[in-house]
Amino acid sequence: MSYFHNLHPNPTSAFLPELTDRQRQILALVAAGARNATVASQLVISPKTVRNHLSNILTKLQVTDRAEAIVKARDAGLA
Repeated sequence: MSYFHNLHPNPTSAFLPELTDRQRQILALVAAGARNATVASQLVISPKTVRNHLSNILTKLQVTDRAEAIVKARDAGLA
């Protein structure tokens, strides 16, 4: 299976490889200006789950707030 998986690597995984695919999705939406409730609605998850993901994103990116995470995302070409 890994052979076939590596034939078509996920192009977004090159951006901020320390994040999971879901975390990159959430960060992209946040960087586009979406609020937590909107992100939760679009991804069909709870707002609490969005907050948990954002907390993990901040930790992994070693930033203190959402604005810094957005800057890192834009610098990495994610948004």
